[in-house]
Amino acid sequence: MSLKKSVVLFATALLLVSCSSKPPKSLVTPLPPVAKQPLPATATNSQPVRGVWLATVSRLDWPPVNSVNVSSADTRIRMQQQALVQKLDKLKSLGINTVFFQVKPDGTALWPSKILPWSDMLTGTIGQDPGYDPLQFVIDEAHKRGMKVHAWFNPYRVAVNTQPETIAALNRTLPLHPASVFVLHRDWIRTAGDRLVLDPGIPDARDWITSIVAEVVAHYPVDGVQFDDYFYTETPGSQLNDNQTFQQYGQGFSTKADWRRNNTLLLIEQVSRTIKQLKPGVEFGVSPAGVWRNRSFDAAGSDTRGAAAYDESFADTRRWVQQGLLDYIAPQIYWPFSRSAARYDVLAKWWADVVKPTHTRLYIGIALYKVGEPSKMEPDWMVNGGVPELKKQLDLNESLPQVSGTILFREDYLNRPQTQQAVNYLRERWGE
Repeated sequence: MSLKKSVVLFATALLLVSCSSKPPKSLVTPLPPVAKQPLPATATNSQPVRGVWLATVSRLDWPPVNSVNVSSADTRIRMQQQALVQKLDKLKSLGINTVFFQVKPDGTALWPSKILPWSDMLTGTIGQDPGYDPLQFVIDEAHKRGMKVHAWFNPYRVAVNTQPETIAALNRTLPLHPASVFVLHRDWIRTAGDRLVLDPGIPDARDWITSIVAEVVAHYPVDGVQFDDYFYTETPGSQLNDNQTFQQYGQGFSTKADWRRNNTLLLIEQVSRTIKQLKPGVEFGVSPAGVWRNRSFDAAGSDTRGAAAYDESFADTRRWVQQGLLDYIAPQIYWPFSRSAARYDVLAKWWADVVKPTHTRLYIGIALYKVGEPSKMEPDWMVNGGVPELKKQLDLNESLPQVSGTILFREDYLNRPQTQQAVNYLRERWGE
């Protein structure tokens, strides 16, 4: 049996949750043997990525909020599918060629997973079968239109809040197969940033996340996999308490910060190698905060004064590029040229220099959500509907040979009144 075939069978056969009458126990999928050789370089895209993020968390972009409240399942399915088709048609008309579709907004799934319960974003109830497979649907419809689909995962988030009704909804999944990780592995769960999250320092939790990605890659013809910037996500008033985890697993690290960064590296490394062993042609990328480190902290950093992924999220994103763990990186550079603390051009050029000696492609995430919005700090987004600022950013991206594409955050802002001048400009620039 070929390695690829055996890995696929291995990754799929063990993704089941026990169906005993006792409280269910999940099985963490053993990972394929780690490849010792360098990861294969994927073919360079023939055309630049013109992408958009399509968020499902809190139904930000899809599905339509009103679709969840209809009494008929057939009507709900039709509304959700029609909305998605209309969005894809519009994206196609704008020249968008890649959709970054959020398949795991939290501890739930938008495909029939053997590991995660169905997302309540679809029906209003965690674990309720929506009657169709949204991931397969979006892949089929996008591919029909010549567009690619990257499955976008939020790796560690379990729930977007810690409200009693949210806890109750998670607890109600106990009899389900699969149940929520919240009831299966309560010892993995922490609170951070006023959300329920997994503790990234627990090796079994990282294996569990990897098995979820493996399930999608093994079963769906996705063109790519993307993690967003939510690794360690704390706020000053709601920090992740991992003191006990550090005591258990932090031997050999002089600081908790270094240990945390290593935990994030380990996740990226094992997900990267798992994808490459299952399907080498599937791209793996990360979309981190735009600032790796500020030069005032690190001579290798950018000439910026922004929140840094290295220090805030414990994500050494530059190292992942240098080690060849990513096919692409898509930093979120959500500031205009005039924002002195984090200038768009300064960061775009810094990232171009980082990827230059590597095989990692650079796609840049830009702030469509700021276009046309009044801002004292960033007034440029209001000038002529934001078109001059958008044009400058796209012009710079196209002038830097290391930049292989642009991704807009996020889809629903293409439909807002304040962005219509910019949308018309995108249609003229990118459209068919």
